[in-house]
Amino acid sequence: MPQLEYIPKHYESTPYKSQTTAAVQLRSNDDETPFNFTFDAVRPHIFRTTFTSETHPLPPYPSIPQPDTKLGGVRLTTLDSGRFHHSFQVGEIKASVDWKHAPVVSLSWDDSDEVFHADLDFRSYVVDGPGITHYTRHDRKALHVGLGEKAAPMDLTARHFQISATDCFGYDAYATDPLYKHMPLLIKATTNGCVGIVSTSHSRGSWSVGSEIDGLWGHFKVYRQDYGGLEEYIIVGRTLKDVVRSYAELVGFPLLAPRWAYGYLSGGYKYTMGDDPPAYQQLLDFADKLKEHDIPCSAHQMSSGYSIAETEPKVRNVFTWNKHRFPDPEGWIRKYHALGIRLLTNIKPFVLASHPDYKYLAENEGLFTDHKTHKTAEMRLWSAGGGESGLGSHVDFTSSAAYEWWARGVQKLKEQGVDAMWNDNNEYTLPNDNWQMALQAVPKPRDKVGKEVGLWGRAMHTELMAKASYDGLLRAEPHVRPFVLTRSASIGTLRYACSSWSGDNMTSWESMKAANALSLNAGVSLMHCYGHDIGGFEGPQPSPELLLRWIQLGCHQIRFAINCFKTSPQDNQAGEVIEPWMYPEITPMIRKAIKRRYEIMPYIYSLGLESHLTASPPQRWIGWGYESDPEVWTKALKNGEEQYWFGDTLLVGGVYQPGVDEAKIYLPRSSVGFAFGYVNLNAPYEYLAPGQWVIVDSPWRESIPLFAKIGGAIPVGKSVHTRLPGDRKSPESRTLPADDWRGIEIFPPKGSSLGHLFSTTWYEDDGLSLSPNISSFTVTYTSTQEKVTVSLTPKPDNVFVPDWKDVVFILPHGDERYIESARDFGMERLEKDHGGRVSYKMACSAQTGRPVLNKSML
Repeated sequence: MPQLEYIPKHYESTPYKSQTTAAVQLRSNDDETPFNFTFDAVRPHIFRTTFTSETHPLPPYPSIPQPDTKLGGVRLTTLDSGRFHHSFQVGEIKASVDWKHAPVVSLSWDDSDEVFHADLDFRSYVVDGPGITHYTRHDRKALHVGLGEKAAPMDLTARHFQISATDCFGYDAYATDPLYKHMPLLIKATTNGCVGIVSTSHSRGSWSVGSEIDGLWGHFKVYRQDYGGLEEYIIVGRTLKDVVRSYAELVGFPLLAPRWAYGYLSGGYKYTMGDDPPAYQQLLDFADKLKEHDIPCSAHQMSSGYSIAETEPKVRNVFTWNKHRFPDPEGWIRKYHALGIRLLTNIKPFVLASHPDYKYLAENEGLFTDHKTHKTAEMRLWSAGGGESGLGSHVDFTSSAAYEWWARGVQKLKEQGVDAMWNDNNEYTLPNDNWQMALQAVPKPRDKVGKEVGLWGRAMHTELMAKASYDGLLRAEPHVRPFVLTRSASIGTLRYACSSWSGDNMTSWESMKAANALSLNAGVSLMHCYGHDIGGFEGPQPSPELLLRWIQLGCHQIRFAINCFKTSPQDNQAGEVIEPWMYPEITPMIRKAIKRRYEIMPYIYSLGLESHLTASPPQRWIGWGYESDPEVWTKALKNGEEQYWFGDTLLVGGVYQPGVDEAKIYLPRSSVGFAFGYVNLNAPYEYLAPGQWVIVDSPWRESIPLFAKIGGAIPVGKSVHTRLPGDRKSPESRTLPADDWRGIEIFPPKGSSLGHLFSTTWYEDDGLSLSPNISSFTVTYTSTQEKVTVSLTPKPDNVFVPDWKDVVFILPHGDERYIESARDFGMERLEKDHGGRVSYKMACSAQTGRPVLNKSML
């Protein structure tokens, strides 16, 4: 790209609309077009910066709607003010702006003189042709995370990234850039605090995270935006958790996904491409095999083969059914539902010229317009077999006609029985920034702008597609939370799409390892119901060892899906699929892993509810909450590739090479209270002190490395797909068993807890409602050498009451102590479970926590 930098240097302070002292407004008086600069506090830990002019307007469709200023109750103090300087304090944060040359913003804590964030002197806010560039100082020792979804490792330091999205089929998880997401959020984390910077523009650009070095300017970070003026938010916190929470308060907390979305999601392009036998029969056969192999499954991802025309040209026509493959869609859907399996359908935001509604969309401004010909803009589009394409057009979601056409199409699929939408191929890789849009279905921009796609940004359509899909689902079932799965995403997309994944990954040991790093960056970017195609979407079939390792790992991640399109010279149309029983010698191990996932579903689903309530991602960097441990800041752990936290209790590791039966794992140490350590959940089930690296056995036919934090707890249920508590009328509710059993795996110290009371809270709801009543339950326990004393307390204002009555407390393998109730409830010792663990049943009300009379305890 051309570099056309110009730095306005002469600024004067001007009156600002803000009524507080926590604001600065400047105007340049250079001979060039005057630029306006603003900096103000909008929340106690969030600041807003703009850098605009008539030629460089504010983002016309910002990914973050401008929030009201809310600083009530926070101390605001002017520290110093002069002709070229203004500094103030907001709560615990000191902020200063100097503009003797170019504006320079600096931030520090009130208890320290160390500046933890600052713009680059003399070269901060820069005009760069039709766009802008923003330079900041770079801390080479810091951890940098975010940007939605970027190639591994997790640490983005000293690397360069495009802020764009593309269809990167079969990408290299360590090298390919860009991938599928457009999220210009970068967070710097250090022991002294964390700072997030996020632009609201949908325009393409880049982030250079200290990868550029200049003899004059030294080490710096630079964000470049192709079009328009700058609107950025600076988010400050003591820890990564603080910044992510404040970011969610700004952009919106993660949406709720229905509980079934956390189960095993099957898929495979081949199934919907079947003509002989037709696809519907192949899918029924697949469901029969699930039952035969006793493998629970919650939903199936229907690839786009169901929408391929029966006659030439045999291409995808979104919102249509191939009547040979699915002669009776509604009847087939009812059969699948009766088997307890929900359905997602693949929908793509483009139409080829042969689509039955192409003419309607073209005549009603529903497709982009070529700025040169003033006719419908066309491009080559993938809508047939692998590598095949045809001429067509993308849907312009700013068109009122196109938006309504899409929402109605989604509504019809939902009314036919489809449960959820799978927004695919929605990266909007349009070839020309000057293509024109209708701009009917979007709010009027804040400044006067044209209709060119470059300034508004391609990623805006990814968001609007998600919004239209969300609206269509909601029209059909107003009280049920919509489930929109999206491959691409912008920041605003997450207000409508509750789930995403890392796209068309490759089958390899390296890809499995890199996926962990992608998940961790996705998590801090608020993509929480996020995962990967287990086993690899493209590439060779995984070996038995790789497939089992990947499933074992995937069962301890928040989203678990097996879906692929493995092209081959012999079959470019349908490809091959990965099936849990494809290697009979390991099918029992795969069944065991998937059943364990369903067993810990109460824990997994609670993490989803927790993320909605608090913004804490289910999968977390090993240093999350352990920032005082210097080891978490070493390169190996900042890379985020080999281990992570799954909630507060489970520490998950992996094995990432074939033929290896051991792993090296770090056990982080907290500085808060006595550090009790960890228990290995696999043989030899040893108790281990924190703050050390350990080498543990991990035979591939048994398990990946798994540890529980001593003092934690994991709520568990049945090892099968159970009925949603809020679903008592659908065919699934008549097929599936009730979710009426609850166990709690607890992990007390090997001996005394030294008087420490351990406490864990988990969440439950009906699993389906748009606006559910979320209940919480807190388990506490202490221990001595002889016994463990437990208590279970529902939150007093709980409204939702789950179906379970008894609660079974389960000790770690080898712990033979007895369990007593802290509230003198009756406790019944049970026979050891299949894992040889000691357990005790306590009959109590899930609503009140009070004991329930049980004759066996008398």
